[in-house]
Amino acid sequence: MSGQMVAGWRGAVALAVREWIRFFRQPSRVIGALGQPVLLWLLLGVGLGRSFQGAGGIGFSEYYLAGTIALILLFTAIFTTISIIEDRKAGFLQGVLAAPVPRWAIAAGKILGGGAIAWVQALLFVLLAAVLGPLEIGSLSLSLIAFLALAAIAITALGMLFAWPMDSTQGFHAIMNLVLLPMWLLSGALFPIPGLNPDATWGETLFHWAMRVNPMSYVVAGIRQHLDPAMEATGWIPGPMVCWMALAGFALGLSALAAGMVSKQPKGRR
Repeated sequence: MSGQMVAGWRGAVALAVREWIRFFRQPSRVIGALGQPVLLWLLLGVGLGRSFQGAGGIGFSEYYLAGTIALILLFTAIFTTISIIEDRKAGFLQGVLAAPVPRWAIAAGKILGGGAIAWVQALLFVLLAAVLGPLEIGSLSLSLIAFLALAAIAITALGMLFAWPMDSTQGFHAIMNLVLLPMWLLSGALFPIPGLNPDATWGETLFHWAMRVNPMSYVVAGIRQHLDPAMEATGWIPGPMVCWMALAGFALGLSALAAGMVSKQPKGRR
């Protein structure tokens, strides 16, 4: 391994540790990233429990559990990547860009740091669900842990792609409401992805494909299959191997795009 590569990974680890310390020193961000999805799960589980009947008799709380975990990953990624905008305003980012480390190390540090935070928060919720009853502790398999780690990296890289060119947190929140949350809503988190019937209208066909090409659909489906492999599916659902392959491509592609975006930024940009 070359000296430049070693210096790059050292810089990436230093930035990742900084993201971790900074995030958990701000309790409001921790509560917002974890508390809001948990609150939605509880409220929607009670409110829609009687009106939803999934295949095999599963209730809405069980069905929505995978969507809640995906939402925790998404919210945590949003809260951690906001630090990019704050670092630019404070001048810290300019100092990092001028440091003698490769530019890809900045992207790697931000993605690894934010991804680790999102991963831990998702695991905490899975443990909480196991304690409260909807899940069995045996659901926390090594395969699920690895899948959540890969999903955390992918979603954090997506958040970084939106946060890096932004100059204001208001603009980032606008993009979040316009793009990121609709991606979650169209992922099968709240309702199954409808199948294609021969007599489907053009609107139903468009809705089906919008959910099918959505990368978040494979995140939610993969989490749901890991939590309960025996859960009967309704509508269209990708298989476990398809979810892994789609998520791996999602994570690698977005991380490469984020590294390329950071590398192309002019040195004088503020």
